[in-house]
Formats: sequence, structure tokens, C-alpha cells
Amino acid sequence: MQEISVSRRADATPHAAALIEGLRDIGYSLETAISDVIDNSITAGAHRIKINTEAYSEEPYIAIIDDGDGMTEDELVAAMRPGSRNPLDTRDEPDLGRFGLGLKSASFSQCRRLTVVSRKSGQTSAAIWDLDDVAQRNEWAVQLPDGVTGIPAVEQLGPKGTLVLWQKLDRLTGGYSHNAAKRAEVINQRIAETERHLRLVFHRFMEVSKPLRILLNERLLRPLDPFARKNPATITDPRETLTLIRGDVEIQSFTLPHHKQVGKTEWDDIGGPEGHLKSQGFYLYRGKRLILHGTWFGLCRQSEITKLSRVRIDIPNSMDADWKIDVKKSSAQLPPVVRDRLKKVIERILAGSKRTYSKRGQKLVDHERLPLWHRIQADGQIRYRPNVEHPAFADFAESLPPDLRRGFFNCIALVGASLPIESLHADMAGTAEQIVPDRVDEDTLAQAVQATLSVLMGARKDIKEIMSLMKDVDPFRSAWEDTQRIIAATIETKEKE
Repeated sequence: MQEISVSRRADATPHAAALIEGLRDIGYSLETAISDVIDNSITAGAHRIKINTEAYSEEPYIAIIDDGDGMTEDELVAAMRPGSRNPLDTRDEPDLGRFGLGLKSASFSQCRRLTVVSRKSGQTSAAIWDLDDVAQRNEWAVQLPDGVTGIPAVEQLGPKGTLVLWQKLDRLTGGYSHNAAKRAEVINQRIAETERHLRLVFHRFMEVSKPLRILLNERLLRPLDPFARKNPATITDPRETLTLIRGDVEIQSFTLPHHKQVGKTEWDDIGGPEGHLKSQGFYLYRGKRLILHGTWFGLCRQSEITKLSRVRIDIPNSMDADWKIDVKKSSAQLPPVVRDRLKKVIERILAGSKRTYSKRGQKLVDHERLPLWHRIQADGQIRYRPNVEHPAFADFAESLPPDLRRGFFNCIALVGASLPIESLHADMAGTAEQIVPDRVDEDTLAQAVQATLSVLMGARKDIKEIMSLMKDVDPFRSAWEDTQRIIAATIETKEKE
């Protein structure tokens, strides 16, 4: 590049009032803002972090108190400076910071008054950013109060640690600035929505032998493991390591248990508010802190086939630039060298999923198992057609006069042609685990059992084989206890005849 002669310079210091307001709109949500403050607490060596809210008073606030190392006044003033660290600087391994903007931009996104009180070596220091004061003075200057008496929640600070206090919660009132009850309802709802995010983002810090303890309004939060590793039905693949110039990338795949192998509460907890379809994919961790989840980075689609597949990716903080980690630490981009490796991971996942579904398809067309439906694949299309040769249909058709038999089979064909494909597809894509076979009454079940039993016994199959065949298909499978009872009663009646 050709050098250009420069003889003059002009002061381009940004206006404090304008820029500090701009920091409010980087894109934080309440949960990502609180998470960014917790990052600082973890970096400071905290073992216990309390998040307390006061929503009903005329001056509501959110307080985050930790028992970390604390700061001297000089360290506190430096921490309150926007851009207090260069993102290009080498950071210690446990350092969860990035740009030196997190504390300020996260806090400003939710409030207009940020107070930080820190205690270290017996000394207590405090500093305040008040955006209304900055707007009036247009100066990059924090307030240093003479004492901490009267600062909400300061009494909860221990011998060492830091209090981050958010006041003037203009972004959290929901427009109910003059309705205390409604305002409190909005704040409490937002805090409740934040709980799951914290349990997920910091779950690995909360799972170790000396765990990080996060309390929300005095209630201890439980870690939320998105891979359900404690469930014996979870399939865990070996860990892979990709060694690069700036560090190692570790990759590990997990297949969650089928919903029938997990309790409903745990299943819903792991799936989250958007369900398992939206929760599949890569889970990117930076220093064991979850950055991004529920995405395949554009390498494949979210589908029912891969719904239970989740892949953990671990990167060190030395790779921030490669992954383009943003200020909020809630988004990232995939480096090309890692993309190639992850493509192979996805190919392996898809191959395994297709084998599983292929086996299911074979069961559907296995004539030995007497399915009520046939799966027919031809001309690039898949159709489901009632099996008119099923004993329940065939036996009843035989009892009908010939003129009624044709109408009966027409009715069955009409049912098959009227299968609600669009509704089934929408339900399977959203909440497949909630779709269950319809229940049949005693008389209907008895007729189906007796007809099927008669055909199988006529084919000289023994009772154990008959039971195995019938247990594998509906409606018998979903009402197996009643089916067993009807089989036993039918056999007993035949033996007496």
C-alpha cells in the first residue's frame, strides 16, 4: 500500500451521549445480558452467584452478586470503561470476556443506571454509569460515590466479590411505567424466561465436583444438560480432536433417547419451549460456556430424522477471531477448515438415522406381522394404503353378502385415500411424541384379536410366535394387557369346544 503524507489530525472523539446510547442496541436480550455479567463473575473466580430482583417497588431493580475476587477502585474504573480490553489481546484460558464491552453494553441494554460495587482486600469501591447524567454532561465520566450506604442489595455483598445493580429498567417495563402491578408482572415473566437459558448456558460449570452455584431469587438453579448424558439410553460417540494453529477443536456426537425412554418432564426440559425439532444440531462451547445451539450451520436441514441428534463442539477463547464470536457471545460463524470436518460428522449422523428409519419401513411392509397399513413406494412417491387382507377386514368381509362386500372394501379404500397428510406432517414436524394411536373399545379389540388369532393358528404358528407377532403392531401393541386377556379367553373357549 502506498504511503500517504499526513501533516494534520482532527479530534474525532465520539460524543459520549450519542455513543453510549448506541451501546444499548447491540442486540442483547435479558437472558444474554445477564449471562454476560455472569461471565465476568466466573472469570473473577466466583463460586456462588445470586440474581435478585425487586419488581414491585416504585424503583425496581435487578442485582447480580458474586463472591469472586473483587476489584480495587482503579480496577473498577478500568472495568467500567467501554472497550476496557483489546479483543486481540491473549486471554487466560478461563477468561470468558471478549471485547471489554460486555458489562457496559449488556447492562445498558436493560437499564439506564448501572452501579457496580466491589470489595477486595477489605476495601469497598463503587462506580456508577447514569445515562441521564451522561446525556446532560456529554462526558465519558463515571460517578464515584462517597459511600455505599443506601445502594440496594449492597448488604448481600460478602468479604470479597462484586455487586452489579441495574436500575431505571426502562427496557423491562413493557410500557407499564406507571402501573406497578403490571410492570412487576412483565419483569417477573422475563426473569422466569431467563431461568432456562442460564441453566443451559452454564450447565458445565454447574456440573463439576466444585460446582458453580447460581441462585435466582434465592432458588438454586439445576444444570440443564442438553445431551442427557446421565440417561443410560443416550448414545455417546467417541470424542474427535481437530488440531489447528490457534488451538484444538473437540467434537462429540450424542443421540438422545426416544421420548418413550425419558420421563415427560425431562423430555420437555431438554427440548425447551420450541421442542426437539428446533433443538437439534451443533452446540458450540467456548471455554465450556455455551455460545450457540440448535443449528446445523447451514450444512443440513432440521428434520424429524435428525431430531434426536446433537453435536458438542468445544473451542478455546484463542479462536474467537476464527469463529467471529460477537460481542454478545451468542452467535458465531463456521471456519472453512472446521466446516469440512463437520460435513463428515453430519454424513455419519444421517447414515445412522436413515438405517433406523429403513428398519422401521421394513416392519411396515412385513406381511408376516399383519400390518393394518401398507407402505407403498413408487414413482418417487410414498403412499399408505389399508391392508384389506388383514384378518380383521377379511374375516368380516367373508361374513357379508356379496352385494355388501364391495361397498365395505370401497369404504376402506376411501379411508386410505382420505389420510390427512398435511395435518400429520405438521404434527410430526412439531410434536411427534404427542401423536398416539386412537383407543378402541372392548368389542372392536376383541373382534380384531379373534380374527387375527384364527388366521395365525390356521397357519400352524405356536402361541409364543403369535404373541410376538401381535405385540409388534397396533391396535394390539397400544392395548397389550387387554389383548393378552382376550387371547387367553379365546384359547380357553376353543379348548373347551
